Amino acid sequence: MKAFVTGGTGFIGGAVVRKLVKAGHTVRALVRPGADTRQLDGLPVERIEGSLEDVESLRRGMAGCDWVFHLAALYAFWGYRWEDFYRVNVEGTRRVLETAHELGIPRIVHTSSIAALGVNPDRTPATEETPSTLEDKIGFYQRSKFLGQHVALELARQGVPVVIVNPTTPVGVGDYKPTPTGQVIVDFLNGRIFGYVDTGLNIVDVEDVATGHLLAAERGRIGECYILGGENLTLKEVLDILAEVSGRPPVRLRIPHWVALGWAYMDVTLCRLGLRRIPTATPEKVHLSRRYEWFSSAKAMRELSYTFAPAREALRKAVEWYRAHGYAP
Repeated sequence: MKAFVTGGTGFIGGAVVRKLVKAGHTVRALVRPGADTRQLDGLPVERIEGSLEDVESLRRGMAGCDWVFHLAALYAFWGYRWEDFYRVNVEGTRRVLETAHELGIPRIVHTSSIAALGVNPDRTPATEETPSTLEDKIGFYQRSKFLGQHVALELARQGVPVVIVNPTTPVGVGDYKPTPTGQVIVDFLNGRIFGYVDTGLNIVDVEDVATGHLLAAERGRIGECYILGGENLTLKEVLDILAEVSGRPPVRLRIPHWVALGWAYMDVTLCRLGLRRIPTATPEKVHLSRRYEWFSSAKAMRELSYTFAPAREALRKAVEWYRAHGYAP
């Protein structure tokens, strides 16, 4: 198969590109001018310079392809306006999917997020069918991913052959940026995590998420969403596993949400005054932490034959990668 990938220079996108290459597929990757291309370096990948706003670059990349994987997205909690998120995560999604359909691409995989899905207030694992509305969403990123997923669903109803995947919280090899979750691991390894809030997340190896993308291209039903996740853990359990696999001391201080929120407002204020560059926490992230983002991958396991490794193994691989690449001693 010949595949075109947007977002191939990112964490999940890079893992998808590696899986495609390993499986023997021919890969083209959309690369923005000046982008960090470490995910693609050393791989037999044709680079198409362009952007989600450059339709001609999308056409060049997609020409003659069998699959399109749309992973490019703006994922941030600081430094961007709503217009930036909407342009990339909503309009960019529509442009990629419509262009692929115009060119007759037989299968498109759109990478959405659990941010587009609902969560259960009783902390039971949510599914693809858990109710969710735009009003439920906290912050620009969640709202834009919700709207972007609905663009994909509406186009699927119009005949666009798109399958949607919703990764949970990936960790592991290749997190160069690093991601917000990866930054927590790096901070822990460097002794900068002094406490935790009561929250829950779903940890999955990024390589399992990448495999799930290929399975969605091969077996997914058009117009359906598939959660690509792993194990549901509290943040305290994640930190305890990190302590065990890294040899670092455990974190024992539980921080009330109201204290964390006060610190976040102060941190953001310092950044706005130019006294700090990037806040370690934002009010948006603290509000999100009040929700247990626990999810079930049962549908993907049943329909795609998706599987995932234990969270302990995924976190161990992440620790080893960060240490090997100089992020932590």
